[in-house]
Amino acid sequence: MRKVYRISDISIVDFPFFKESNGSLLVMESGSVVPFEIARVFFVKADAGAVRGNHAHYECFQLLQCNNGSIAITCNDGNESVDYILDASNQGLLIPPGIWASQTYTDNNSSLLVLCDQPFSEADYIRNYDEYLQYREDIN
Repeated sequence: MRKVYRISDISIVDFPFFKESNGSLLVMESGSVVPFEIARVFFVKADAGAVRGNHAHYECFQLLQCNNGSIAITCNDGNESVDYILDASNQGLLIPPGIWASQTYTDNNSSLLVLCDQPFSEADYIRNYDEYLQYREDIN
């Protein structure tokens, strides 16, 4: 049986960040900073007004980090919704499976890094919101 995650299971992750006169270093390591083994990494780049995401996963944990610009993230568990703003590269948003997420890019040339604990599988995606609500009802 799958664990049922809720809005309260979403968390902010602080990445170690070291700034020096000649640049900065941001650390993302499996196990210590990232709370899972990283199986997939991808970037999404978009301009202001673009809406991406609009899906949930059955199994995949995702850790989102905005490394340029600003991105508004809306998360929904079928009963409750919460909004986050990612605009600091030293913070990420950990989204567990079963949470519907949508990203709205609020600055031009915004870039989102996504770390996943699962390799890509189309079967892991719930892309229709009505089907998502039915899934949430079925697992509760």
